[in-house]
Amino acid sequence: MDYSSYPRHDVLCIDMRSFYASVEAVKLGLDPMKTMLAVVGDPSRSGSIVLAASPALKQKHGISNVSRFFELPNDPDIHIVPAHMADYLQVSMEITKLINQYVPKDAIHQYSVDEVWVTVSGLEKLFGDCWEVAKKIKQEILDNFGITCSIGIGDNKFLAKVVMDLHGKKVGIAECRYEDVKEKLWPFPVEDIWGIGSRMKRNLNRMGIVTLGQLANFDLKQLKKRFGVMGEQLYWHAWGIDLSPVYGNFLKAEQKGFGHGISLLRDYSKEDVAICILDLCEEVCRRARAVDKVGKTIHLGISYSKETGGGFSRSRSIALPTNVTMDVYHVCMQLFQEFYDGKSMIRHVYVTLDNLFEKGEVQLDLFEDRSKKTDIGYVMDAIRDKYGATAILRASSYTDAGVTLERSKKIGGHKA
Repeated sequence: MDYSSYPRHDVLCIDMRSFYASVEAVKLGLDPMKTMLAVVGDPSRSGSIVLAASPALKQKHGISNVSRFFELPNDPDIHIVPAHMADYLQVSMEITKLINQYVPKDAIHQYSVDEVWVTVSGLEKLFGDCWEVAKKIKQEILDNFGITCSIGIGDNKFLAKVVMDLHGKKVGIAECRYEDVKEKLWPFPVEDIWGIGSRMKRNLNRMGIVTLGQLANFDLKQLKKRFGVMGEQLYWHAWGIDLSPVYGNFLKAEQKGFGHGISLLRDYSKEDVAICILDLCEEVCRRARAVDKVGKTIHLGISYSKETGGGFSRSRSIALPTNVTMDVYHVCMQLFQEFYDGKSMIRHVYVTLDNLFEKGEVQLDLFEDRSKKTDIGYVMDAIRDKYGATAILRASSYTDAGVTLERSKKIGGHKA
């Protein structure tokens, strides 16, 4: 592969080691790397997920971020703490501010609450080469927050991310340039590579592709025929090529739709779920109104409890696009009544509004005063924006089946 025509940058991918667990350990005055600590979404529920496990807990007991609370061993040395999402977000923002002391804001691409890409090209006169910058940032994060991080260095975001995952987490800081791809990445199985999930792994394995090297040397035409654009991207990634922007221009793609879902804490009956659906419709339409969008296609997804399994996912388009809560709710209830099996208990609900238009593009209905219905929604949104998300709610939200009040106390689905 001739890499001469491909861009070269100094990109760092910085990942905080067991971030939630590390924050909690520091709060308790403990060493995050030596303490056995588990952050549990809700310790009052045995089936609650372990959101983070400290490195020592992972190493001794094999606990991972997909383990459940009841799977934790009865070890008195294990510290069990509930999640505090607001604390993690605050520390994440402070770490980003620290990085901002080295580079401008548009050189920082926040990938998640505990992972960030940073373009450090051209900092040699100020801070040294990319390795020196990486070492300085790593040490400052440790000194200021007590948190250990792993760093990958690459010519682009993909290389920085993958070398961090495969090598940086073992040695602290690792580098992979185009010329290092064959040696440092190709021997690894495809499932170890960022962007390749379990389903894609199975598909690739069926084609005889087990390692990244085999993917890189597979026929590109066959990959495109089998997987479309994704197949082409996999091929170029296998050669270490990624043309996504690394400095500035980190604009999100245009919003395609607004969705909101919830995994229920108990089994919901047919009567209960109607209230839950209304709360979800309210949130979906609120987000659409916030950017003056209306949608023409409404989607309802329902998953039944584990005892029965199954569920359904259906959508319906309407004549006039809308962002009125009750319009969306009525369509969702039509879908529910049409496809619900009539007896199963429900544990997951999802509502989506897509096929979007600008609010001003919608034609008026001569037989209905739609402006009044729309204005009510905007007035309610304004009250919530000023006085809080729960300042004004529908009466049904205060019942046991309502989900808005409980979700208002959470960030990312977990307690703030």
